Amino acid sequence: MALSGIERGVFIKLFNRGGYVLDFSTSDFDTFTLGSVGVALCEKYHLSKGRSLNAYINEADENLADKLLFDLLEYYELSYGNFERETVPNEFGKVALDYGVDYSVTYKKCKEIQKRHSSPLSDYTNSLASNIKDAFSSDYIDWQMQIMMSMQSENPTEAIGKAKEIIESCCKGILEENGLTYDRTWDAPRLVKETTNLLKIAPDNIPSDIRGAESMISILKSLRAIANGLNELRNVYGSGHGKSPNYQGLSERHARLAVGSALTLVNFLWDSHLRMQLKKSESATE
Repeated sequence: MALSGIERGVFIKLFNRGGYVLDFSTSDFDTFTLGSVGVALCEKYHLSKGRSLNAYINEADENLADKLLFDLLEYYELSYGNFERETVPNEFGKVALDYGVDYSVTYKKCKEIQKRHSSPLSDYTNSLASNIKDAFSSDYIDWQMQIMMSMQSENPTEAIGKAKEIIESCCKGILEENGLTYDRTWDAPRLVKETTNLLKIAPDNIPSDIRGAESMISILKSLRAIANGLNELRNVYGSGHGKSPNYQGLSERHARLAVGSALTLVNFLWDSHLRMQLKKSESATE
């Protein structure tokens, strides 16, 4: 169930700081929103960060609007360890301001709302897939690469979760564009399996009698194994799961391995999808 207008207003109250949005610069905010919902808000609306956020929330698909708010809440939690003393930008740089109990209370209200509306957060890729032509293109993948590359050093464990999510988004988008339905409970490995079958790039699609068949089959199996590995790695180290008090996340080099593997798979799937679309177009004109 989507958030109500009043509930969205609570989130806006937490994030919109007189035209600023938390501690984002304009370019960082555009990068963040592009990675979250496929739209660089300030570039789209040519307004301040706060007004651009308001404009998008008022006119966007409700599931995508809610996803952006939940993503901003996640960023808030990762960036502000003390919810009663926060850092905001001014003309001299960043300055710490003591907001007192007000923002702490607003944050708690946002968490309560999030708990009541958990499905938009977990199923946001369904909305992304339904808006595939606008939100998921080759340019979008390039932006996701930049976002995840920066997260590898800033937040390696979060990068692992994002790596798995881009695989899921890509697969759901390809299936959606080809008129195929998918079960919302499918995990990344199942989505990759269905997508490679659709694109005829599964190991079983390689004739055993052609030259280099064993090598091609081995590579395709390795690509499919990426989804399995990331799914398991995310469950152990990635974002979104409760951790024990002595938990230690992975390092940047591990995140680079996870992100690099995911992007290799996503680019291969997307290139194969574009190739199939081109063949369909050529056949239709003959």
